[in-house]
Amino acid sequence: MQPLQLLGREIVITCTTAQNSMARETYYPAISAIFHRVKIRCWRYVVTLENPDPSDGSSLQEVKMLGRIVTLAAVVAGGMMLSKTFRKSRNSGYTSTVENFVEVNVPVSTAYNQWTQFEEFPRFMKGVHEVRQIDDTHLHWRAEIAGKEEEWDAEITEQVPDQRIAWHSTSGAKNSGIVSFYGISDSKTRVVLKMDYGPQGFLEGLGDALGAVKARTSENLQCFKEFLESHGKETGAWRGSVGQH
Repeated sequence: MQPLQLLGREIVITCTTAQNSMARETYYPAISAIFHRVKIRCWRYVVTLENPDPSDGSSLQEVKMLGRIVTLAAVVAGGMMLSKTFRKSRNSGYTSTVENFVEVNVPVSTAYNQWTQFEEFPRFMKGVHEVRQIDDTHLHWRAEIAGKEEEWDAEITEQVPDQRIAWHSTSGAKNSGIVSFYGISDSKTRVVLKMDYGPQGFLEGLGDALGAVKARTSENLQCFKEFLESHGKETGAWRGSVGQH
């Protein structure tokens, strides 16, 4: 019997071991973690254990075999996840959502004021090459996405001082989102970024599936924190409001 098979709606993992306590403690939880990590909800797996003669001295080799089975399980699970993502990405309405936050040791007005300085973003946001502010509500972005330079225009759809800024793209790379500011204390602010975007090609879809976009947003929020805390104050501010539309 093959060590790993796809049978109907089951992923069947078959292994043999005489002394299987190590396998149960180490490899089965690893396999379970793999499937949990990639969030495959419609598939389940079954482990079939066969017990040969304990005196055959094969335990070490069988444990090594289980290690290979874990690898196979990861490949199969990852392939399913990517397949699902790419099928969705062919639908023009498909978007993916990321949400991250960071706590910055500055007052809420300071954090908000710095975020309004969009043209400063390339100083601390990795992958962002240029942000050009056209007017109070329109921006032009140039950034690297999945190793490829992209450009797009964005419109600010809502802006409330010290509370939130919302936007959506009007051309180029599809994205929209909102950044919110919460005063935890007089000297600490939580910045929450939620963004929807549409992966446009294989590499972007791959990066989305593997969590690269979420990791990048988390990293850039941390860079924002370090930039602002190292300066101690904002480099500028725009305190105007934009009504929701």
